[in-house]
Amino acid sequence: MKNYFDVQGKVALVTGASSGLGRQFALCLAEQGCNVVVCARRIEKLEEVKAEAEALGVKCLAIQCDVGHSEQIAACVNKVVETFGRIDILINNAAAGFATPAVECDDATWERTMGINVNGVFYMAREVGKVMLKQGYGRIINIGSFHCQVTMNGVPRSGYSTAKGAVMMMTKALAAEWAKGGITVNCLGPGYFASEMSAKVADQKYEDGIKNGCPMGRRGNPGELNGAMLFLASDASSYVTGQLLLVDGGWTIV
Repeated sequence: MKNYFDVQGKVALVTGASSGLGRQFALCLAEQGCNVVVCARRIEKLEEVKAEAEALGVKCLAIQCDVGHSEQIAACVNKVVETFGRIDILINNAAAGFATPAVECDDATWERTMGINVNGVFYMAREVGKVMLKQGYGRIINIGSFHCQVTMNGVPRSGYSTAKGAVMMMTKALAAEWAKGGITVNCLGPGYFASEMSAKVADQKYEDGIKNGCPMGRRGNPGELNGAMLFLASDASSYVTGQLLLVDGGWTIV
């Protein structure tokens, strides 16, 4: 029986892979036989992920990289190509957010949010796109959010929602530009999943908002994004590009 979700032997670069969803994506790909490159700012955390991935029988490279700096992104991509010769899959996951009322948000907070969530996503896609265009193949998955389409009542999300809306339109634009180059570019939109970033803003009001706003009445569980990610990363989605795939427990249907 053919496995339409097969990624065995491919090379995937996962940003923001030191914890949370990035770590989850990297280990899921490794479980499927995909060689993985994990990058983030915290190299000590990446080494832990690297050890877990290699224990699954694949090759793994850990690279310290802050996606807020384009020169670090270029160096990271060059290192991947030097090591593996190609990049088949990009999981553009690194993100930052805040839950500050708009009138209290200072310039530095806003600019860092845009720098990581918009500029960093574009710069990484741009550098990896150069590689994929040369090889005539690629799967780029930008990690957006259900905030690509809606915000959250009662919790200030102006910066994060603005950035994620930009990621959705960036995805469409890159998909159109690179479609004839053998590259698909899609956006995966999680609802609320537990992560270090969400833990920084979570309080009882935040948790009540999830319970009351999501038709399933809960956060996403570990692993519930993996199937959608593998679909977009594999040739099962070869005719799918420029799309937002929401995995949000039904949040955006009501």
